[in-house]
Amino acid sequence: MSSEPASPPSRLSYRDAGVDIDAGDALVDAIKPLAARTLREGVLAGIGGFGALFELPRRYREPVLVSGTDGVGTKLRLAFDWGRHDTVGIDLVAMSVNDVLVQGAEPLFFLDYFACGKLEVGVAARVVGGIAEGCSIAGCALIGGETAEMPGMYPDGEYDLAGFCVGAAEKSRLISGGRTRAGDVVLGLESSGVHSNGYSLVRRILDRAQQRLPQQLDGMAFRDALMMPTRIYCRPVLDLLRDTEVRAMAHITGGGLLENIPRVLPEGLQCVLEQGSWRRSEVFDWLQAEGNIDSHEMFRTFNCGIGYVLVLAAEHADAARGRLRQAGESCEIIGHIAARGAGEAAVVVR
Repeated sequence: MSSEPASPPSRLSYRDAGVDIDAGDALVDAIKPLAARTLREGVLAGIGGFGALFELPRRYREPVLVSGTDGVGTKLRLAFDWGRHDTVGIDLVAMSVNDVLVQGAEPLFFLDYFACGKLEVGVAARVVGGIAEGCSIAGCALIGGETAEMPGMYPDGEYDLAGFCVGAAEKSRLISGGRTRAGDVVLGLESSGVHSNGYSLVRRILDRAQQRLPQQLDGMAFRDALMMPTRIYCRPVLDLLRDTEVRAMAHITGGGLLENIPRVLPEGLQCVLEQGSWRRSEVFDWLQAEGNIDSHEMFRTFNCGIGYVLVLAAEHADAARGRLRQAGESCEIIGHIAARGAGEAAVVVR
């Protein structure tokens, strides 16, 4: 008894497996003009090749490369839930360029990694538009990146971001914190809100608050206040560094004021912060009250209104504060450096 031959299996394509090459090509086309707006000296080849090319500016005599990488964290969860895709790219850039700046480096170029389950070109273009905007603010080039469409790895409508920054500093002008002395003054640059850290706790507080959410905070809609992008401090700080000795700097990220400032303090020194010497935005007051968070936990989780810290000799502090204010930064003297006794905390808020 004869049997009919089995029919050949249907043809499959990458699209059938969930990867849309045409959508990827469309995104690259959308990204190119965004990246072109960030071009600066040193870029030899950028978006589209297997590797981006960058030539170090010749003004550096002994250049040291300083690199940083970071993400946006669970702030992305709110971006998904609230459809806020335009500014998380600024957050992504800020988290890396501000870190590189801490050692006195000028951010030169930036690369991004965007991963999703299904590529939505419109959403991805909005995210990358924010990345390009962040690069423009920081003065670095968006020189390359990677878009990864991975079916089954992410739920529909969700994505993840990672950013990579390379900067350069003159070897003789690297800032390590090692020259910090007792009696030095601490300047604080105001944050633009929560920035990109502590959002697991923020989301827990939102779940607890349910219908008790305020209409406004800090003169803006509640969601706008919580999604304010991380402030980028590069241009005004780099301008200050050209002719002012800054002994230490810290980017106030995860771990807040209590955990980040000690990273640049020499042994035997303590940073004494004067509570009330800077403006703390309403968003932090609301988070603390709604979450019933004690002050110590606030200072080691959130930036509490200070996004970036500089340490200078006392005789330079007032002039530096004036210059930073002229550059558009809200800047205050928020404390001083003192000798640290055995068993004492590295940072004290009093």
